[in-house]
Amino acid sequence: MKKSNNLSALIAVTTMGLMMSCTNPQQNSNGANDKAAKDAKVALCAPTRSLDVKQIEEITGMKGTEKNGEYKITVPQNDLKVVVDGFKITPPMGLGSWAAFTPCGDSAMVMGDIILAENDVKPVQQEVIRQGFAITAIHNHFVRNKPGVFFMHIGRTADVPTLAKGVKAIFEKIAEVRGADPGKAPADSVVNTLDVSSLDKILGSKGEMSKGVYKYTIGRPDVQLSEHGASVSTFMGFNTWAAWQGTPDHAAVAGDFAMLEQEVAPVIKTLIENGIEVVAVHNHMVHETPKIFFLHYWGTGNAVQLAKGLKAALDCTGKETK
Repeated sequence: MKKSNNLSALIAVTTMGLMMSCTNPQQNSNGANDKAAKDAKVALCAPTRSLDVKQIEEITGMKGTEKNGEYKITVPQNDLKVVVDGFKITPPMGLGSWAAFTPCGDSAMVMGDIILAENDVKPVQQEVIRQGFAITAIHNHFVRNKPGVFFMHIGRTADVPTLAKGVKAIFEKIAEVRGADPGKAPADSVVNTLDVSSLDKILGSKGEMSKGVYKYTIGRPDVQLSEHGASVSTFMGFNTWAAWQGTPDHAAVAGDFAMLEQEVAPVIKTLIENGIEVVAVHNHMVHETPKIFFLHYWGTGNAVQLAKGLKAALDCTGKETK
């Protein structure tokens, strides 16, 4: 019995030693310093001056859209002829690469979503890293899609010229691998005879029509999201969206939910119970506060029933938590 007690004590001491060895001593002894460093980082990223949009355009050679002091360059992937379950997936359905600039102290932050064909992934990854950007996610938006496409999220904080040169190089690498600028290929359109006013009423929002695709973009004003202390807005990709095409009885909807951690399970459950397929759950960022998850979905069938299912899932988000 004495041996057993001694053995138990030895195991307890050893376990405690292992636990202590796995902790960062600086977190224990320098907690105040860590907090000060974090606060300084947040303060550094507070916007103190506006973006030099003209400089971004001159360096990249590309025209974008400016909104509330932020600037976004979008490149429609017109050359990718993607089909899912018999529906054509065009840029308004989620095939638009983009890079968005926001002020961050005396510099700026770029966040982007780059769409890649299978043969693009390796060379473009290498170019992203070569340009000093981080890759924060690689994922799918669809299943059963032909051909295969991937979505790669990128980010970096630096001075505006450095960021603009990097964005230019990344988009040029895609054009090099594909053999042409994706945005210069002829744009396609899809059939849409949906009663969009009835969809608006069910979803409680208004969409925009583009080449046969009716798209809703719904922000999260209830969440103050930041990455490295810089605010991440709806314009920078923090949003829930739904893109529609087809007919009232044979519609297709594709989209993305932006969710807090406690919203993930109920949103997934609600979508699946309403016949809408969840095809991906992932992150877009790494150092964001609070933690945000993104969910991609795909649904086909009666438009009204799909809209009611989406509305039920939307009602699972934006609620106060105890």
